[in-house]
Amino acid sequence: MKRHSAGLLVVLAALGLLTACGGTSDGTAYTWGWYTLNPWTDKGASNLSFLLAGIWLTLALSLTAIAVSVVMGVLLALSALSKSKALRTISRVYVEVFRSIPLLVLLLWVYYGLPMVSGLQFGAFTAGIISLALSDAAFESEIFRAGIQSVAKGQREAAQTLGLSSRDAFRFVIFPQAIRIILPALGNQFVYVMKMSSLVSVIGLQELTRRANELNVSEYRPLEIYTALVVEYLLLILLTSWGVRRLEKRLSNGLR
Repeated sequence: MKRHSAGLLVVLAALGLLTACGGTSDGTAYTWGWYTLNPWTDKGASNLSFLLAGIWLTLALSLTAIAVSVVMGVLLALSALSKSKALRTISRVYVEVFRSIPLLVLLLWVYYGLPMVSGLQFGAFTAGIISLALSDAAFESEIFRAGIQSVAKGQREAAQTLGLSSRDAFRFVIFPQAIRIILPALGNQFVYVMKMSSLVSVIGLQELTRRANELNVSEYRPLEIYTALVVEYLLLILLTSWGVRRLEKRLSNGLR
């Protein structure tokens, strides 16, 4: 947490320096308009409230997408480790295809193209979840596969010696150990999904980035508004990383 606090102080100091030394391309001093987001005025408080309201939608989108992608990732990883050649092929094809498609392209196809193919019409929130989950599951699959394979073979043999079935050995011995190993990578993927959720703004979802764009259209103070947006994402990512590290430390202590 101290590391995160130091990083935040550095960023805030840089923003303060930017405010003090800002200038335009013609050499004249830039006139900052922080009144746009001044919480002590009615207009500023309204703008700030509008911008901050997008946090909950960003979190809901990210949490739902990561939950879906983790389930899909586990299933794909198990398929990749299966004795069935067909399942291994399906898993490999999925991973290669969805790791190769840019998320923005996938998002646009799901929102605009998939309804034309399937006849199903998705809202922006649902389309965002589907796109983020489909893309992230390909990465989650490789993380889980590597984590499961990293568990020592002796653990499987010990579970079999105790009379556990292959299913129970995986549930109670292999998977819990794999989770502890891959937790940092899962935390990084959650941060990735949270950042990539900003792309959903292009199809109209009023998360943080979309609200910042709309506020800029009405106020036309891009530097101030997008600086506030940077700080919002920074705080979200720092808090998320801190939470993951706390969880990782707690799990590590549980092994001792």
